[in-house]
Amino acid sequence: MGALLALASAVLYGFVDFAGGILSRRTHFATVTLLGQIGGLLLAVAAALLVPAEAVDRTDLLWGALSGVGSGMAMHVLNRGLGRGAMSVVVPVSAVTSVALSVLCGVLLLGDRPGLLAWAGIAVTVPALWLVAGGGTDGVAGGGVRDGLLASAGVAVQYLAPGQAGASSGLWPVAAGRVAAVAVLLPLAARRTRRPATPRLGAAALAVGAGAALGLTLYQLAAHRELLAVAVVIASLYPALPVVLGLVLLHERVTRWQAAGLMGAGTATVLLAVG
Repeated sequence: MGALLALASAVLYGFVDFAGGILSRRTHFATVTLLGQIGGLLLAVAAALLVPAEAVDRTDLLWGALSGVGSGMAMHVLNRGLGRGAMSVVVPVSAVTSVALSVLCGVLLLGDRPGLLAWAGIAVTVPALWLVAGGGTDGVAGGGVRDGLLASAGVAVQYLAPGQAGASSGLWPVAAGRVAAVAVLLPLAARRTRRPATPRLGAAALAVGAGAALGLTLYQLAAHRELLAVAVVIASLYPALPVVLGLVLLHERVTRWQAAGLMGAGTATVLLAVG
């Protein structure tokens, strides 16, 4: 069940990244990111009110807030990179590096002990993610690398912190994270260039943010049922979806390397689910 929840989280994040990247090319990325976090806050509070919480602990809320800071900064930098049109660089760098950081922290600091098949899945995932996003065959621009590395640190924090929050707090740590993310992003959005979003684009950004919050909620539920290292890796398979959406909706071509990466991602999902 934990593996399925993590996979569902990956699907949602794939949609979010694809949609957020398109929106960031139509209006300023800081506006897209802030509105997205506000949309996520609305959904997270509604979900937290619906899901019973035995005892909301202050420490759990602090872990959730830390996750929100990482999430907000990661989306800010990621949308900046996608707005520049560097998806083939930003996505693989952020995904692969965040997986490496999260798994290392889970094993070295949190005592995770994945099984042999799970380790095989983890080993397959890193090259698969890189291949899905193009494998850097078009050259790696310095700005894309910087955006990807900065985003990866935020993504790692986003994934690691919720796993430390107890299940007794329900989904209130997720809501606390959205509050922290909005607080961090407000000053950044205040300095944005004057390129206001239309009502339609604003509503789309709110919906994208709600999807991201739902994805994080599913991930937190997965982290309570699965080894953190395994949940992180499965959730980090999200780059495969933008490639599929680009093929179907934008009529993009998938290279042989990307096809190999998609097969690797599928293999990794099976290994992690049964390992």
